[in-house]
Amino acid sequence: MTEFWLISAPGEKTCQQTWDKMMAATTRSNNLSANHKFNIPDLKVGTLDVLVGLSDELAKLDSFVESVVKKVAQYMADVLEDSRDKVQENLLANGGTVMITTQLDLVTYITRFQWDMAKYPIKQSLKNISEIISKQVTQIDNDLKARASAYNNLKGNLQNLERKNAGSLLTRSLADIVKKDDFVLDSEYLITLLVVVPKTAYTDWQKTYETLAEMVVPRSSNLLFEDNDSGLFSVTLFMKAIDDFKHKARENKFTVRDFQYNEEEMKADKEEMTRLSTDKKKQFVTSSGQKTLTTHKSTCILLFGRDRKPAASKKRYVICNCSLQGPLVRWLKVNFSEAFIAWIHIKALRVFVESVLRYGLPVNFQAMLLQPSKKTMKKLREVLNDLYKHLDSSAAAIIDSAMDIPGLNLSQQEYYPYVYYKIDCNLLDFKV
Repeated sequence: MTEFWLISAPGEKTCQQTWDKMMAATTRSNNLSANHKFNIPDLKVGTLDVLVGLSDELAKLDSFVESVVKKVAQYMADVLEDSRDKVQENLLANGGTVMITTQLDLVTYITRFQWDMAKYPIKQSLKNISEIISKQVTQIDNDLKARASAYNNLKGNLQNLERKNAGSLLTRSLADIVKKDDFVLDSEYLITLLVVVPKTAYTDWQKTYETLAEMVVPRSSNLLFEDNDSGLFSVTLFMKAIDDFKHKARENKFTVRDFQYNEEEMKADKEEMTRLSTDKKKQFVTSSGQKTLTTHKSTCILLFGRDRKPAASKKRYVICNCSLQGPLVRWLKVNFSEAFIAWIHIKALRVFVESVLRYGLPVNFQAMLLQPSKKTMKKLREVLNDLYKHLDSSAAAIIDSAMDIPGLNLSQQEYYPYVYYKIDCNLLDFKV
C-alpha cells in the first residue's frame, strides 16, 4: 500500500519543535508511520479574499490533475500490453539538481520533495502558479487524447487485419492460404471458385459438386486448406454457370466464398499489415538514433535533439536504468513525470493556502508527510486528533453539520483539526 498523509500544524516556538512533537507522538510506543518533513518554500501570501477563492480553485485543480496522472499511467499500461509487469518501473518522476535530473520512483520523489523553482517561480503569485500548472496539465491532457486517438486507430486497423487472417474459413482472409497455381486465370470462359465445405460433408461434396450445375469441369476440385470445422475446396466451371452453382451449393450447405485472385491486392494487404505492425511496434520499441552515455550501471540520455549540439553550459542529463523506447512510450514517461510533479506541487500549494487560512499570519507552520500502514491508520488518526484537537475543538461538530465554510472545502475533503490531504500512489486499475 502506498498512501501518504500530507498534514501541517502551526509552529510552536520553532517549526522544529512542531516536528519533534509529532515524531514523538507517532513513534514513541510503536511506529505508526514513516515520517518526512515536506519542504514548502516561502510563497507569496496575497490577500485573504484571494486565498479563500484560491482554496476552492485548487481543490478542483487537484482532482483534475490527479485524473490526468491516472489517465497517463493507465494508458502506459494499455500500450505496454504484454509487458504490464514493467509498467511500474516506467512510472517515474524527475528530481534532482538543475544540471542533473534523476528519474526517481514516486515514493522517493514525494518523500524527498523539493519545489521546482524553474517551472514554478515563487516570485509569482499563488494564482499565477496555479494557472501555470493548469495550462501545463491541460495541454498534457489534450495531447494524450490526440496521441491516444491516433494509436487506437492504428491498433484498431491492425486488429481488423489480424482478424481477417484468423478465425473461420467462412470469414477469414484467404490471401495467405491460396496460391496462383490453385486458379484458372486469364480465361475467357472458365473461372475457379472457392467453396467452404463442413468436414462432415466432404463425402457429399465429392459426390455432388460436378452435378450442382451444368458445365462444371470434372475432377477439378481440390482441397486447399482445412481448419477444425471445415475445408476449403477449389472447383472450376464455366462462367455462365456461376449463379446456378452458387444457388445449388447453398441448398447443399456448401458456402461459395466471394474471392478473386489478384496478386497486387493481396500484396498490398500484406504490406499494409506489415506497415501497421511495424508502426505499432515503433511506438514502444527503441529507435537507433538516440544518443546515450553509459556511466557505471546507469544510462544517461542527453535531453537535446538528435542532430543538435547544445552549448556546454546547457547540457542536462537524465540518469536512468531503463532501455530506450519508442516515441509513444517516451512521451508517456515524460508527461507522466510532468503531470505527477505538477500534482504534488498542487498538494504543496493546498497545504500552504489552507495553513495560512487556518493558522493565520505570519506564516508559521510545519508541513509533514506521514506514510501509515493499513493496520496503523485508525490508531494514527486517533493520535493526531489527540495531538492537535486544541487547534479546533469544534472540528467534530463541523463535520456532523456538514457546514460549507468558504476556503475549507468540507464538502470535498475530510476535515480534521489539522490540515490534511491524502496522496494515493496506487494509480492503476490493476495490480502489477
